Amino acid sequence: MIREQDKGMSVIVKTVTRFTMGLILLYGIYILSHGHLSPGGGFAGGVIVALSFVLLMLAYGKETALKKFPKGVVSFFENAGAIMFLSIALLGFTGGYFFLNFLDKGEPYKLFSAGIIPLCNIAISLKVGAGLFAIFVALVLVKLESEKKV
Repeated sequence: MIREQDKGMSVIVKTVTRFTMGLILLYGIYILSHGHLSPGGGFAGGVIVALSFVLLMLAYGKETALKKFPKGVVSFFENAGAIMFLSIALLGFTGGYFFLNFLDKGEPYKLFSAGIIPLCNIAISLKVGAGLFAIFVALVLVKLESEKKV
């Protein structure tokens, strides 16, 4: 029987992952939240956030990663991102057309100066991050099933 601490990679990789995962997640949130002021945004931030969970899966094994971010939660975040993005677009119809900026634009070059763009970035990052992690989980599970048949 394989013990929990024997799954995944070496102790060094697990220790480095423990220290860097939070930083990678924080950097992804930074890229997401400043996407309207600098290069980045929802897609790039979502990819970085997803990669922090992929790193967790690579270092500790699929069981540990799926405990922290189960398939049902992944599906919920992916669906929530899509519904949020569509809701923002449809709320623009209240003003006359699709994706109308219904929020105050604020002061230029400030964090809260872009109207609905940060909300769209959050929705896109939820969709992309959860989708990429789900794809990686699916590939891992397919690989494991094919190895069992051999």
